[in-house]
Amino acid sequence: MVETDRGFWLAPPHCAVWVPERARHALRFVGRSSLRTIYIRPDQLDRPAECCSLAVSALLRELILRAVELGMIDERDAIDAAVAMLILAELCAAGPPPFNLPQPTSGAIKEVARLLSASNASGISAIARAVGMGSRTLERRFHAETGMTPGRWRQQRRLLAGLERIASGELVKTAAAETGFSSASAYVAAFRQMFGTTPARYFKER
Repeated sequence: MVETDRGFWLAPPHCAVWVPERARHALRFVGRSSLRTIYIRPDQLDRPAECCSLAVSALLRELILRAVELGMIDERDAIDAAVAMLILAELCAAGPPPFNLPQPTSGAIKEVARLLSASNASGISAIARAVGMGSRTLERRFHAETGMTPGRWRQQRRLLAGLERIASGELVKTAAAETGFSSASAYVAAFRQMFGTTPARYFKER
């Protein structure tokens, strides 16, 4: 898990998190983990100025492992230069998997996010009253700051929290109960709708 003041990004197997230069961030490991890090000069790659999740192809995975093995890529060496060129090309083509949760920036909407994250979270109308704004105003401001509706954001947060627990070894039914789903089947259905597969199949495939 990579966290900044703008959001947090989960990196399950075969995913990566892009962290731009000078970005203050924290790393948190869930269960047994293996991390590889590569550093790229800012002028070598046109990537977003904010952190983001990236899908790692089989080729990119092997290239990263090779780069780590080399330790330092020397562009004067033809093979090293080819490895670097392929890594940059694969990173440019890497699409974003849905493993991120953008965070709001203003104080009022941060409080909305905190209330949405509570285990006993109220409905949108009740949260709007708690922060002293109308429901429509809340939804409009929340979407402007996060790109998501409050309901979608809460669902994404619950799914990612469940995925984190499953990655650490918990059973799906336990993760579902701890993240507010009525049953394991409800969690699996929501997971499939968001990520295109079931939790068990996701980890098995990876």
